[in-house]
Amino acid sequence: MYKTQGLKNGRIEVADALRGIAVMGIILYHSVEHFNVFAPAVAHTLPCDGTVFSILTVLLSGKMYGIFAILFGLSFFIMRDNQEQKGKDFSLRFAWRMVLLFLFGFVNTCFYDGDILTTYALLGFLLIPAGYLSNKVLWAITIFLLIQPVDIFCAITGMNPEFSWVGENYMRMTEAHVNGNFFEAICANIKYAFPTTMGWFITHGRLTQTLGLFYLGLLLGRSRIFYNEGNNLRTWRVIAGVAALCVILGSVVPFGNLDSVLRPIWNLSMIMLLMGVVVLCWYRFDGFRNGLSHICFFGRFSLTNYLLQSLLGSFIFYGFGLGMATQLGTVYSLLVGAGIVIVQFLLLRLWARNHQRGPLESLWRYLTWLGK
Repeated sequence: MYKTQGLKNGRIEVADALRGIAVMGIILYHSVEHFNVFAPAVAHTLPCDGTVFSILTVLLSGKMYGIFAILFGLSFFIMRDNQEQKGKDFSLRFAWRMVLLFLFGFVNTCFYDGDILTTYALLGFLLIPAGYLSNKVLWAITIFLLIQPVDIFCAITGMNPEFSWVGENYMRMTEAHVNGNFFEAICANIKYAFPTTMGWFITHGRLTQTLGLFYLGLLLGRSRIFYNEGNNLRTWRVIAGVAALCVILGSVVPFGNLDSVLRPIWNLSMIMLLMGVVVLCWYRFDGFRNGLSHICFFGRFSLTNYLLQSLLGSFIFYGFGLGMATQLGTVYSLLVGAGIVIVQFLLLRLWARNHQRGPLESLWRYLTWLGK
């Protein structure tokens, strides 16, 4: 059973910066995907749209959410360890915190059918027992989850569960988002979004990988690797080097019939490469750290950012708002996404002048410790 080392868990600014990068990347990619509106054709396109979309898919799809998931596990460790150092058990309090996160996710689902907060909340309950496990046991479980055990089983046995209903549900929601009014779009999301997202997570290996990334973040928190201590930077160089090699190999070797197994692992390599580069540059180059430090608050306000992007994105792209999903191709949508990032950055920058936490982060914290 794991016991706290009794070491102070100071604010990890590079983790805030990574979280800010992840949130910005999520907003940009959601925008080029028109916030999950799969319109058969759009009015205004550019010849380079296909190339730009492919590049963004390689850089952002499955990577930004992965960084977010690792940092979710890291946050759990910090909160749990801080309470354990005070002689308190954080389990019930964290369970209540996940209930609150699920409610935030439900609100978000009303506007955006690709919400991940509800899924994070449900999987987050499994962090509680993991917090008691020894490092060796938890590493074994984490590796098992990250190698895609379900997909490997399906590839070996030839068993492929029927998930055609996932695509059908997306089409139903797209119809409501393009042609429906505000009430119809919300009703479609409430009815179809959560099971459809879960089905998509299962068919794309995201369910086991997300939980594995939670556990990986917990383990990285225990190792204190995000601090500039001991040989941590040397460890990050090794991680970045191995990840880069895996990314290169995965880029030149076709996955073929094993795509469902190897694609998430390749995404994990990209995640670790991106994180390794950012952490190394953060501690090695003052200019990089000073430049990136301006988005730390953006990462600390990640919950507010995530819900706000759903509000803005649905209004811009859905039919009950500006209806841009049928009008804008990839490049134009990317520019809209950049505009959303800038608007949120400026709004929350003003908020940050007088508040340490974002509005939803403050509410979440207050409700988490309600009755304390």
